[in-house]
Amino acid sequence: MRNGGARRTAVALVTLGSLLTALSACGGPSGHRADPTAVPPTGGAAGTHGASAGPTRIPGVGDRFQRQIPAESRQVVAVYGDGKDSADSTVVLYTREGSAWRRAGSWAAHNGTKGWTADHHENDKRSPIGVFTLSDAGGVLPDPDADPDDGLPYTRSAAFGAPRWWAKSYWHDFDYVIAIDYNRVKGTPPNDPTRPEGTSKGGGIWLHMDHGSGTSACVSLPKQAMEHLLRTLDPDRHPVVVMGDRADLRA
Repeated sequence: MRNGGARRTAVALVTLGSLLTALSACGGPSGHRADPTAVPPTGGAAGTHGASAGPTRIPGVGDRFQRQIPAESRQVVAVYGDGKDSADSTVVLYTREGSAWRRAGSWAAHNGTKGWTADHHENDKRSPIGVFTLSDAGGVLPDPDADPDDGLPYTRSAAFGAPRWWAKSYWHDFDYVIAIDYNRVKGTPPNDPTRPEGTSKGGGIWLHMDHGSGTSACVSLPKQAMEHLLRTLDPDRHPVVVMGDRADLRA
């Protein structure tokens, strides 16, 4: 349970220009159509609880990124990309209990159309590799978490809606979004266009709903996965995302 007041549910008022800036990393036809069933989950259905015992480190993550996970974090969303240049990935939610990490869900997912990069730039079609906090959420649809004092702050707004000149298969991408804290201001709605490191470094990197193929830089998941994460991620547990292709994550 979070300390403080009720969660943010105010409608975000943004100009069309600000909206397009916020969506630039996530939306629009990518020109690549991957089979969404091509990446099987690494075990366990959404929300399925494994054994109580678990590893004391996030599996598949080497020392370099393991050290970047804050000591206070009790929730990690791990995004395992199939390859450096692949748009296919698997997302696994881990929760920490004592010194052990337990897998609490696993889903097939997509990342940037051209794969991954350690030096992301606007419109490079690659997702940034690294460890990033998860602080804010929002979307077109109401928050699926029924408890108004629990979970990530959620901004519901029609302003998240994908432009209707995009292909229809993309219209629901931003029904639910979770901001990845890459080149953004924490504590603001995910579609806030502010880029502290400048626009050339990109931004608007989100977890959002999947349309069946690679993204411009975001990570996309099935609707049930997004609902599960929005009901589960808790600011008091300091959630982070660890993301990259499997080889880079192991390094």
